Order: sequence, then C-alpha cells, then structure tokens
Amino acid sequence: MTMAETKSRTTEHGQYRRPGTAQRTARTARTVPGAGTGGRVTVAVYAEDLILQTGMVHQLRMRPEIELIPEAEAEKAQVSLVVVDMVDEATVQLLHRLQRNTSTRTGLVVGFFESGALQTMIECGVAAVLRRGEADQDRLIHLVKAMANGEGVLPGDLLGKLLDHVSSLQRTVLDPRGLTLSTLTAREAEMIRLVSEGFDTSEIAQKTSYSERTVKNVLHEVATRLELRNRAHAVGYAMRHGLI
Repeated sequence: MTMAETKSRTTEHGQYRRPGTAQRTARTARTVPGAGTGGRVTVAVYAEDLILQTGMVHQLRMRPEIELIPEAEAEKAQVSLVVVDMVDEATVQLLHRLQRNTSTRTGLVVGFFESGALQTMIECGVAAVLRRGEADQDRLIHLVKAMANGEGVLPGDLLGKLLDHVSSLQRTVLDPRGLTLSTLTAREAEMIRLVSEGFDTSEIAQKTSYSERTVKNVLHEVATRLELRNRAHAVGYAMRHGLI
C-alpha cells in the first residue's frame, strides 16, 4: 500500500490515527506506579498515517519525562500532539475537536506550514508549532514540557508573522473604531486612568471633552461588563492587567 493510499484510508472520515498499538506497547513496557505523576507529562499522539505515528512514538517513548497515553485515555492527556504533512481540512476538523477538550493543550508538528495557516492555527487554539524537519527528540521534549507549563512555542519566523498579524489587526480594524486588544476601549482606559489620578466626574468630563453623563455611563459600562464593584475596583483591575 502506498503512503497516499494509507493517508486516504486514515483521513477519509476526517479522523486521524489516534494513539494505537505502538503507543500502548510503549506504555505497557514501562508502566510504573503513579503513572503521570512525578513531573512526567501525559501525551497523546494524533498522526495522519502509521509512519508518522510510529516515528513520533519512537521519539518520545524512551524519555522518562513523558508518559504516552493509550487510545482509551487520550482525552485525559495534558498534551495532544498532532503530526501532519500540512494543515488541511481534516487537520482543522481534528484541531477544532481537540480545542473543545479544555484539559489538554494542542501542539502541531507539521511538514509544510503555509502562510495562510497561521490564522487557522490561532482560531483552532494551537499552543505550539514545530516543523517536522526540526523535530528531533530534544526539541519535541522542550515543546511538550513548555505546553504542559502553559507556555507557547513557535519557530522564530512564525512568531514574527504572528506579531505582524496582531499589529495589522490593531492598525486596520481596531484603531479606526477606538478599540484595543485589551478588554478596554481607548476611551475607557483614559477615563479609568484619570480616576486613578484622583479626578472626579466633572474634572474627567472637562479633560476628555465629554459630558458628565457620558463619563458616568462609560464607567458604569466598564464596571458592569467586567463585574467590578466600584471605581476603585476598576482602577485596581486595570492596573493589575496593565491596561493603564
């Protein structure tokens, strides 16, 4: 059977080969009391064909930091690794399904990463990306441990593209509407900053050229939306989150 035929069989229903025989064997061979504890990271591997599945399992199974999870327990893994040639429709379906499982973080090991796939990756909640050609054992372990610690990992060029994407979003979409990427609009942040400096409603109205009624409404909207008790709480919230 050719690789193309193998891929067709494993993806024809939008499903990928889940942790299977090779992964169960690896787990059985090194089962120890307290599996998944002592700093080990539980990992489930999803690959689009047997060759990719076997290769990834071989890289991970001998490392003491990793516990490979069998198919029946895949949903409980701390980290899900998706191994593909490229991000296609079947991959997106899988990533969206994994995104619904809030107990696992998803990493993508990909052969070819198209520039347009960056937006898709963000929408699917992918926490880390590694090109397959660079996926040696040490880099894989770094990726898995970083995700388990709540961190993200991107190749340098993709990180640059992500920052450019965010900058473009702020410049072309949010700025014209007076919005920011934070939870506050530019107007809201300015008014809360003035509150933090001790100005009352009338003084804020004078400084911002809004009516006192508008100032009150804006501050009330912020407090309601963010479930804040009062102006002092709003100032504290904005300062803790670096919004002012």
